[in-house]
Amino acid sequence: MPYTLVQDPYAAPEYEALCVVGEDADCGATSGRHADPGPVEEWQRLHTQETGHLRYRRTFADYAVMQPPDNLPAGLEPAHAERVTA
Repeated sequence: MPYTLVQDPYAAPEYEALCVVGEDADCGATSGRHADPGPVEEWQRLHTQETGHLRYRRTFADYAVMQPPDNLPAGLEPAHAERVTA
């Protein structure tokens, strides 16, 4: 049974940035996790203005679910779809 991988609409994605600039070691400053990339980008701009640091490791995380096809027989659990016989 072909399933489609989709982003879980009930769980917000997460965005974060980590400053990875430094002479002896990475700066290590972080934006913290946010549900939108805007605050992370703003944090990066401010951190660059304050420190001159220009390199960041950005992270995006989300949750995914396997969505059954639309033509799945009514009342059938997706995990048992392969047991259907015509």
